[in-house]
Amino acid sequence: MRRGEARGKGRGQGLPAQLRNPPGGRDARIMLLALAVDRTGSGLWAASSVLYLTFVTHLSAQQIGVLLGVAGVAGIAGSPLAGRLAGRFPVRPLLIGCHLLRLVTLVLVLVCTGFDALLPVVAVTYLGDRAAKTLEMLFATRAAGERRAAYQALSRSAANAGYGVGAGIAAIGLLVGTTGAYRVLILGNALSFVVAAVLVWRTGEPSGSAVEVARSGGAEPAARGEGEGADAGARGSARGGGPWRDRGYLTFVLLDIPMNLDDSILAVGLPLWLVNRTSAPHALVPAFLVINTVLVVVLQLSVSRRAEGPRRVARAVLLYGVLMLVCCGFLAVATRGGAWVAGAVLLTAALLVTLAELMRSVSSWELAVLLAPQDARAAYLGVAGMSQSIQKSAGPPLLTGVVMAAGPAGWLVLGAAVAGLAVVQSRSCARRLGLGTDRAGAALAAQ
Repeated sequence: MRRGEARGKGRGQGLPAQLRNPPGGRDARIMLLALAVDRTGSGLWAASSVLYLTFVTHLSAQQIGVLLGVAGVAGIAGSPLAGRLAGRFPVRPLLIGCHLLRLVTLVLVLVCTGFDALLPVVAVTYLGDRAAKTLEMLFATRAAGERRAAYQALSRSAANAGYGVGAGIAAIGLLVGTTGAYRVLILGNALSFVVAAVLVWRTGEPSGSAVEVARSGGAEPAARGEGEGADAGARGSARGGGPWRDRGYLTFVLLDIPMNLDDSILAVGLPLWLVNRTSAPHALVPAFLVINTVLVVVLQLSVSRRAEGPRRVARAVLLYGVLMLVCCGFLAVATRGGAWVAGAVLLTAALLVTLAELMRSVSSWELAVLLAPQDARAAYLGVAGMSQSIQKSAGPPLLTGVVMAAGPAGWLVLGAAVAGLAVVQSRSCARRLGLGTDRAGAALAAQ
């Protein structure tokens, strides 16, 4: 009764109250603050790195492209590496190590001026960044237990708020535009790693035994049965030994790559489509990020509450596919009409892709945990984290070289493909979790 009352009370609280008293208690609260500080630094880097490499280190556009592409590939290795290490060593010192590693590499960025010297430095920075995100995910699964979905929602709200603050600070430095201003922004990112490491040091190591299987948001008896079946299905499918031999889990990770395309559509597809193929005002480009940041901060917690448990997570995957299909449809028709019509259509597309991101953040996170056997969750989550890294490397070239090159038809094909893959992933996960295709379909229709 007490646990149910506490859960109900948490659901009734607003975002500020839950940030003060998150699932996992004091350690989770400190970790959320560390995450917000880290993402503030990330906002500084994202807004200033390309201009720093252009105007301070004097790299060409081609060199910058190769530099960031190689760094993205290096980031792919960060997730499984972190998962493997977390299976052998405590998460807390590993995360502190990732922060300090990035501190060192960012300082080296300031003293390296040539392409050959910057290439390994930036690559290691991205590897540490991806590893840190995986370790934060592992911390949540252990510290927050069965309320990890609520913690994930809070972490995304804190991260987006921090990212927005960092981008705002960077805008001031970019207005100054001097070499000194660019260097201060890079130092600001390095400083965020110091503060984040100190905050993580103040936490306690989360207990692995705290990990519990998420339950449905429905009645308690049904939720218990559903959670037990899900965990049993995950354990049974993992008997081959490890995530790299678990075909079912690798299938999930593979399908999850296109389930992360909303990130590239927001950051690359929308701005380039607006500039190159529509008559919408260029001043609308910053509005895409504003819409995304505000809605994620405000809505993530509410969305996560409505997508707890295996069946609702499966439904979130289907909703993601629908939202992406409609979003791509709007992008396809944005080329028609005047400037303000195109602007309104693109703003609507930004809204839809943000809603899709909210669905994806719930489904990818929860399914990665539910589908993994509890006694090997660290290694499995490390492999699952690769899907985001792969998408960050492959997504932009796919959009610019294939989808946008094909014109409006390219967006329609992309939307249909993602929607179809969402159906495949939802059914595949339902089978692995022991829900059964018919039962899962009936449950999704009922909700």
